[in-house]
Amino acid sequence: MTLLVLGPEGTFSHGLAVKLDPQVRLCPSIAAVFEGVAAGEGDGLVPIENSEAGSVGATLVGLADHPLWITGECTIPVTHHLAARDPRRWPERVYAHPQTAEQCSRLLEALGLPCVPTASNAASAVAARGDPSGSALVSDGLAALHGLSVLRRDCQNSGTNETRFVRISREPAPQGGAGRASLLLDPEEDRPGLLHTLLGPFAARGLNLTRIESRPSRRGLGRYVFFVDGDCGPGWDEAVAELAPVCRVRDLGRYGSLEPG
Repeated sequence: MTLLVLGPEGTFSHGLAVKLDPQVRLCPSIAAVFEGVAAGEGDGLVPIENSEAGSVGATLVGLADHPLWITGECTIPVTHHLAARDPRRWPERVYAHPQTAEQCSRLLEALGLPCVPTASNAASAVAARGDPSGSALVSDGLAALHGLSVLRRDCQNSGTNETRFVRISREPAPQGGAGRASLLLDPEEDRPGLLHTLLGPFAARGLNLTRIESRPSRRGLGRYVFFVDGDCGPGWDEAVAELAPVCRVRDLGRYGSLEPG
């Protein structure tokens, strides 16, 4: 099956995708990946969270807006390097995807150079290649692909910088071996003790929640939905059933780890 990912060639998404599936199609945005999957053009591979910069908003919006399922996950180490076309000339600006810029914020602050946002790390490399005074925060592969020289290595704030990716599909994953579960909870109201009500059923059954993320419901200020990931153990179904009377619950999938080739 075709695997839709954020392009251009050379992004971290693309690098992981080619290890998972021989048929990869590049999309101009994460939103376009979701639209393609919803239209039946294939499965998708999207970043969902980074250990430094947090959740990827476009992916959470896509999950909220499309009736799709998470069917697998994979976490990969992420390193960024400052690269430029001319190694003899110190750059006057840095091109960087906003998530990458956040992951490398300490270096950018120390350099004091203006940061120009781009749509992807690959777009950063293309911009730096066309700008004699520019540079980009990119991977080794992108630097080599676009003929850029690395000026400074390992620019990320953390030595353990990682990004978690999920595979999205129109159908849920087979249930055998699923270790993780994801939910979208919409309480449709704001009241005292709301979080306790939403999380209590999992705590009461000793279920570990690995991520809790609030996002605007887009129905007005102060109204939120909650993305929840957890270890899918005994009692999970009972905890979810207990939530049904107090909020809208959408099952986003139960899934295991993806195995890159």
